Amino acid sequence: MRLPRPTRATLERNLPILQWGKSYDRDTLTSDLVAAVIVTIMLIPQSLAYALLAGLPPEMGLYASILPLVAYAVFGTSRALAVGPVAVVSLMTAAAVGNLALQGTAEYAAAAITLAFISGLMLTLMGVFRLGFIANFLSHPVIAGFITASGVLIATSQLKHLLGVDAHGHNLPTLLGSILAHLPETNLITLVIGIMATGFLFWVRKGLKPLLLDAGLKPRMADILAKAGPVGAVAVTTLVTWLFGLQNHGVRIVGEVPMGLPPLSLPSFSGEIWSSLFVSALLISIIGFVESVSVAQTLAAKKRQRIIPDQELVGLGTANIAAAISGGYPVTGGFARSVVNFDAGAETPAAGAFTAVGIALAALLLTPLLFFLPKATLAATIIVAVLSLVDFSILKRTWHYSRVDFSAVAATILLTLGFGVEVGVSAGVLISIGLFLYKTSRPHVAEVGLVPGTQHFRNILRHDVQTDPSLVTLRIDESLYFANARYLEDYLYDRVVGDNDIRHVVLMCSAVNEIDMSALESLEEANRRLHEIGITLHLSEVKGPVMDRLQRSHFINDLTGRVFLSQYDAMVALTPNENAA
Repeated sequence: MRLPRPTRATLERNLPILQWGKSYDRDTLTSDLVAAVIVTIMLIPQSLAYALLAGLPPEMGLYASILPLVAYAVFGTSRALAVGPVAVVSLMTAAAVGNLALQGTAEYAAAAITLAFISGLMLTLMGVFRLGFIANFLSHPVIAGFITASGVLIATSQLKHLLGVDAHGHNLPTLLGSILAHLPETNLITLVIGIMATGFLFWVRKGLKPLLLDAGLKPRMADILAKAGPVGAVAVTTLVTWLFGLQNHGVRIVGEVPMGLPPLSLPSFSGEIWSSLFVSALLISIIGFVESVSVAQTLAAKKRQRIIPDQELVGLGTANIAAAISGGYPVTGGFARSVVNFDAGAETPAAGAFTAVGIALAALLLTPLLFFLPKATLAATIIVAVLSLVDFSILKRTWHYSRVDFSAVAATILLTLGFGVEVGVSAGVLISIGLFLYKTSRPHVAEVGLVPGTQHFRNILRHDVQTDPSLVTLRIDESLYFANARYLEDYLYDRVVGDNDIRHVVLMCSAVNEIDMSALESLEEANRRLHEIGITLHLSEVKGPVMDRLQRSHFINDLTGRVFLSQYDAMVALTPNENAA
């Protein structure tokens, strides 16, 4: 039985797999399989490394890279976004659950699973209630500053593994202090492994592919082998550690990694744990969503595709719930991994599902080979990956463009480095909202005049325009709401006080999309006070929806002047004809 069209459309909107699945063919399958192979090679060492960063057993990184990818393939709308553990969310996970239980204990892992479940529930509910617009409240420069500072923190936190020492701390001063205090305990063999692995991985990123192309390999094969660089580092250092028994000389290794598919798990439903993790889960959800949507939109635009932010919330939410029930921890879309997925030719989210199959096979067959893997190699993988996130040029760009934005970015970076990732991301969110309120609380108001020979009005400070001493026209370049209503009221009084020639004031509302109740009360008060000093208040170019609301109030009836269709009509009516000709 065929479904009615509205029902089918609703299903396809809520299950994007039904849209792209209809046209899935052999060529698409081939492209997705090739992309999955490349991303799987990249994701295996990254998954292990990011679990290490989160303070979790390495197998949890693999578990978080299987079922969540399948869930996103069903519910996500981006055809190139690669979901899984990422550096920033791993660091935030460590900060969130670090205060609840001792690192390395079963309670610590259970808290991470619960964090993924809470975050997934939040994201899914936000998607169901169409709250994707929340991404618009986060300033991109502030987020860039937070990610840059997080990259520095992550790289610094991994130095202890390169040195083979114990060091702790969730902010830069304590991390550096702890590392310096333990510096005399450095294990030289570990340091050599770490430095060589780091140097090799940096070289692989840019140097290996050109070398392979010069050797005559085809571009696709050269690309696959270049992406396999981290796997090569893992294989070589593991083999060397096993052959020479370096674990007996102080080199710290991963140890036993359980072999098999992810176990079914349940989050804790303790009210105390939920209340402790709630704020952290919310911050992880917001940062993860913003990062994912930014990447997904960028990649979709390159192929003239589009994503649906509200459905992305559902996709990421179900991915995190899937991580929680399969022994994983919070996941989101990764920038570098998604770019690799896109460049490798992924055509649909099925590439993510095929990647999940690859990771599952690795968990089934390869984990015994990871026993002698040095933690220094995983630390090198993390350092090389996160340093690409560090971009201090954002400070220079914002300094030249906007000192307000520069102050916000600098504050976010300093707070993240100085007080930790949770304080940094909280500050980033508050600063983004504060920036919006600050900028809109002081709306740009321009006094305008008529451009000679036209019906256009421009700023009197920028253009040679016609004005009349009895008429003041103020163009408001912002919607009016509670935060800026008083500013406009004060601006009006400051302009008219002391100028006895003024008889009319016109508020040109061409850029005003909304007037809330607070702003309406300010306009009513301005209308009354201007009338008391013999000045008539008029409006011009009021948009339809704004006018509809004003007509539902008493303001239009009490207005001492008129509402003009255009500013030119207002000038013709309120000034001598020769000035408006």
